[in-house]
Amino acid sequence: MRLRTHYRRFAKLLSLAIITVQGFALYTQATLPDQYYVAAGETLTIQSTLPITSTNSSDSMPVEAYAAPGNSYNVDLKLPYGVEIKQVQVQVVDREMVIPGGNPFGIKMFTEGVMVVGMSDIASGGDSSNPAREAGVKVGDIILSMNGQPVLTNEDVGAVVSSCGGRAVEVQLERAGESMTYQLNPVRSDDGVYRAGIWVRDSSAGIGTMTYYNPTTNVFAGLGHAICDVDTGNIMPLHSGEIVGVKITGVHRGASGAPGELRGSFSGEKVGELLINSQEGIFGLGVKPLRLAQAIPLGLKYEVQEGPASILCTLDDGETQEYAISVEKVNIIENNPTKNMVIRVTDPQLLAKTGGIVQGMSGSPILQNGKLIGAVTHVFVNDPTRGYGIFAENMAKMSKNIETKQN
Repeated sequence: MRLRTHYRRFAKLLSLAIITVQGFALYTQATLPDQYYVAAGETLTIQSTLPITSTNSSDSMPVEAYAAPGNSYNVDLKLPYGVEIKQVQVQVVDREMVIPGGNPFGIKMFTEGVMVVGMSDIASGGDSSNPAREAGVKVGDIILSMNGQPVLTNEDVGAVVSSCGGRAVEVQLERAGESMTYQLNPVRSDDGVYRAGIWVRDSSAGIGTMTYYNPTTNVFAGLGHAICDVDTGNIMPLHSGEIVGVKITGVHRGASGAPGELRGSFSGEKVGELLINSQEGIFGLGVKPLRLAQAIPLGLKYEVQEGPASILCTLDDGETQEYAISVEKVNIIENNPTKNMVIRVTDPQLLAKTGGIVQGMSGSPILQNGKLIGAVTHVFVNDPTRGYGIFAENMAKMSKNIETKQN
């Protein structure tokens, strides 16, 4: 009887262990990417708290046989005791050499069309109405043309509406990537001018930090996140833009609940052309760092480890300096292109000056083990010593679009 009881307990514990391992395997399977990029001559190593191993599954040939850039092979990811997670593809690439930034720059950009950022009712003859809302226009829409005429500025919209003479205006716009057309009927306000009841924005300006410059292609990357409209939070569609010199004039120290910022002024001269505004950052041509920095390897996401690292940034002393941080968490989930790391500022000098991460430091390059592994993107509002970082690999993938156009 006692032996049977022990056997049942053992069976239950074994079943629980099997279920736990299977759960770990399913979770890991869902979170790990299906494809990895590996630098030529190196092999894939999964940085994880779990003991994950990788074995070549393509054929009997060793991994070294696929070491040339452009080749690809498959590997099986497993947990201890041969528990299979999944098979992933490994793409062999050249190790990209880039010059780390850390220098601030000014950003001037104009949108593709104009963005609807607000609405207001129009008073007319004792009544009030909103023609744009009644037509179906929404905040966040991108108006591309009115009555067949392209609109690029706030003045373009005002000119079409005010000259409509009471006739309907055909509005072509884009919403969440989908084209739409509406008939808008402006009303004559009490001041005698025809109005549509919308507020639009056609441009943006600000300060950010360069992440890296590729001396081979003349392509730069910065911010690590998109330039978004301050009212809607939507990514502003880029029509044209430029990068200008900037001088940091002061630092507003951050505190819990009140993020700080770098204060600066544009110096006027154009130093680069802005070509892409995406969730992975801004990209363009030019903006070579002023300091004499050496090119270093661009790290791939499988190489990023929890532990000591550093960032490069420029404060009001005007010099780019390196400050100590710690990578507290690494997240390589495929559907999370920007919040790939949680970082914490540990450098006493930077903490004393800024309180941690402040606005304007977005794009500050993150260095680890002699490689550029990412960029600072966001600060935690309630803890300015901590924030998010993006993988440099994700930024490099987006910059390839410029290189493809050049070629």
